[in-house]
Amino acid sequence: MPSDPDPTLVDALRRLLERRTGQPVERVETHISWVLLTATEAYKLKKPLRLPFLDFGSVEARRRCCEEELRINRRFAPMLYLDVVPVRGTPAAPTLDGGGTPIDHLVRMRRFPEAALLRELVTTRHVRPEWLDTLAARLAALHAQAPRAAPDSPFGGPERTLRAATDVLDRLEQLEHQRHPGPVTGDGRLATLRAWVRAQATALRPVWLARRVEGAIRACHGDLHLANIVWLDGMLTPFDAIEFDPALRWIDIVADLAFLTMDLKAHGRADLAARVLDAWLQSSGDYAGLGVLGFHEVQRALVRAMATAPPGADARPGPDYLDCATRLAHPAARRARLLITHGFSGSGKSSLALQLVGVTGAVRIRSDVERKRLFGLDALARSAGSGLDLYGADATRRTFERLARHAHAALRAGLPVIVDAAFLRRAERRDFAALAARLGVPFAILDCRASRATLEHRVDARDRTRGDASEADVAVLARQIAHAEPLGADELDATIDIATDAAVDVAALAARWSARP
Repeated sequence: MPSDPDPTLVDALRRLLERRTGQPVERVETHISWVLLTATEAYKLKKPLRLPFLDFGSVEARRRCCEEELRINRRFAPMLYLDVVPVRGTPAAPTLDGGGTPIDHLVRMRRFPEAALLRELVTTRHVRPEWLDTLAARLAALHAQAPRAAPDSPFGGPERTLRAATDVLDRLEQLEHQRHPGPVTGDGRLATLRAWVRAQATALRPVWLARRVEGAIRACHGDLHLANIVWLDGMLTPFDAIEFDPALRWIDIVADLAFLTMDLKAHGRADLAARVLDAWLQSSGDYAGLGVLGFHEVQRALVRAMATAPPGADARPGPDYLDCATRLAHPAARRARLLITHGFSGSGKSSLALQLVGVTGAVRIRSDVERKRLFGLDALARSAGSGLDLYGADATRRTFERLARHAHAALRAGLPVIVDAAFLRRAERRDFAALAARLGVPFAILDCRASRATLEHRVDARDRTRGDASEADVAVLARQIAHAEPLGADELDATIDIATDAAVDVAALAARWSARP
């Protein structure tokens, strides 16, 4: 096939739509498609291309891919994807009505303004963290519902995962040579990243094998960068999932999320990336996947570096994705450290922990959420009347074992960790101090204090709204106060104390944590 497909059909379709609507129709071109934009709708025509990663070479192949695009994307954006429209007639004189053999097919979509793309919302700082919380929770739900690859599937294995990264590096090197022909040294970052990728592949091989056996390889979106998420009908909605190559879509669910967290970091919003990861983990509980997150973020940055590099690509200024990949592969400073909260219900522990997530990039692990997950309950579910003993000694022991397991996974991944629990018993605090010592990471206790009147007011207000995972009421608070084991003299050196009756300077608090040895 020619490198530049004949635009006769798409130009004729544009004129047809202009006659139908009585308005100008804009033509947008991507690497593999043309898109025609009317005032209210978008029509996507796939280019008749045969490439190493896709085959749009025949009318039948393009029809199948249009139908697959509709099916896949209705999982993510049912309000956006309308139908597949047959094109009849001839390339010079097409029609969207009547009978006859189709000469091509269009995916018809609802149009939205470019300003509604998450890329634009992030660039103009018109995005709220709560929107990303909702998006991340929805992604976690979609991942949970997605079909899973069999343990012996070719998808998601070590060889294919490594090849996906090295193929992109190969292409980036080719592009570098095209831009700078002759005996040049090339971009040294690529050689450094190739060595890093191979070293990581060796270290992560058993993890990738285990992830596939455990069902982490699922039918995902595959292309979750910021330009493929739109604010629509009051929520952020992913669209344009990959339909042309199953191997790019049947991936680790963490690899799917990594595209979004990477792109937020590339756009200078590491705070929002941390918020997305936090909300996704609260919903999915997949802390074991943190071990592969870093690799997939680097690989996703390389993919975007390739996608934005070729001639004819979108010329708008954007992030240096190769620089982003380099920074993600080689962070400037060691980050792993452990912070546990300490305080009664209503002392502000969870609020401060969430704020610290955005400032520090920490992974937050909540006892209230994990306790309920242990019993198969959603975070906001009420246990009263369920017949389940969520708060007995055995349930508490199992909950703290779960918190320690998740903290261990996150710390081994090199991430700062906040374990959000009351930690009113000395033995519980001692166990986590010992965990930090075994892993050789700094340990601190965030001691949150407030007056009893403030505690009671907060707990009562939270109990009435039922908008939080905690089920503690005023009676529970009274029992905590009566039976708590206060911090000992030997724990004070590790303690960061904070009064929460008034507003807290979270940036200063984060600095106090990071400054601790």
